[in-house]
Amino acid sequence: MTNAPATPTVFDVQRIRADFPLLARSVHGKPLVYLDNANTSQKPASVIEAVNAHYREHNANVARAVHQLGEEATAAYEGARDKLARFINATSRNELILTSGTTQSINLVAYSYALPRLKAGDAILTTVMEHHANIVPWQLVAARSGATVKAAPIDERGELIVEKYIEMLTPEVKLACVTHVSNVLGTVNPVREIARECRKRGIALLVDGSQAAPHRPVDVQALGCDFYAITGHKMLGPTGTGALWARREHLEAMPPFFGGGEMIREVSFSGTTFAAPPHKFEAGTPNIAGFVGLAAAIDYYESVGFGAIHAWEQNLLAYATERLREIPGLRIFGEAREKEPVVSFLLEGAQATDMATLLDLQGVAVRSGHHCAHPLMQFYGVPATLRASLAFYNTREEIDTFIVALLKVRKLLM
Repeated sequence: MTNAPATPTVFDVQRIRADFPLLARSVHGKPLVYLDNANTSQKPASVIEAVNAHYREHNANVARAVHQLGEEATAAYEGARDKLARFINATSRNELILTSGTTQSINLVAYSYALPRLKAGDAILTTVMEHHANIVPWQLVAARSGATVKAAPIDERGELIVEKYIEMLTPEVKLACVTHVSNVLGTVNPVREIARECRKRGIALLVDGSQAAPHRPVDVQALGCDFYAITGHKMLGPTGTGALWARREHLEAMPPFFGGGEMIREVSFSGTTFAAPPHKFEAGTPNIAGFVGLAAAIDYYESVGFGAIHAWEQNLLAYATERLREIPGLRIFGEAREKEPVVSFLLEGAQATDMATLLDLQGVAVRSGHHCAHPLMQFYGVPATLRASLAFYNTREEIDTFIVALLKVRKLLM
């Protein structure tokens, strides 16, 4: 092994791993090596215990009761909003809508912001590297309005061709979209530059932050976008949690997407008046315990620190990439100059699903398939890839185990 990056000496990964109960289990009689973090992250004990404690000690509905349990549940739920607002540096907690995740967040923007503004001849701009959640909602509202969806291209390295994206910001574009970090390639997109160009043209920009928030600090004010969506289960939190940040002026102008309880001021059969944002967009009983857990996840991130997390993950990414390059016949998809810890690859002559199944038998969990990114697979001319996605609780030793398992799989399939 040559030119391998030095191992950081100040990051106590074994102490970190001890906080994640599931990492201690075995699969098919082998110690688990979990490399599917871009799909969903594992949860520290503090998150699990926070959810457990909510149901054991504080369970009640929010904003509906003046009894003690109701007040405790409301305080915890709204406390999660406060933590999320600070986590992404929102100007106000009232700019943050709590959702089930990025998919719901993007659909909310599609139907509450985009659809009322779109007409025949208008366009929405996205990119070839997007997750389906940042493509399909736009196609649905475009079909209803007569608008079209355009996709900016990428190059073979998996980098967005930024000058082409900017060139495509033509007058008919009413909304621009981009992923902060690609879920397949790990590519980090220049959101600030894109946002600056959008502002010059009066075009709102939505950013899919699902794969960015688990790995790097997010500052929506510094980024300059109009909408930013995150998903809790990818950032140590429970499933069914997430948020949409939006500029206050957009939220005030947008009609509600869902109707029901709690999002109203007054209801009568002659008409309904709605609550102020963000509650206008939060009809029904939310995932209260989930957001209690997500608040604990944010506490955990802050206790470790994104500086330490980023340094460790970048070291792991460099090491994993070097080891994979040693394997004959292996092709890596996406080698952008700035990446988060995701590596997608294929072995020549092998099917991605077969490889993932055989790796699983050796205790190694990776993702196989199109990763909800059909247009990206079409760009590279493949039906599927394998994806190894890392988190700060992974180790070099796990990467070594993964490489040994991959070499065994190669021998079986070649």
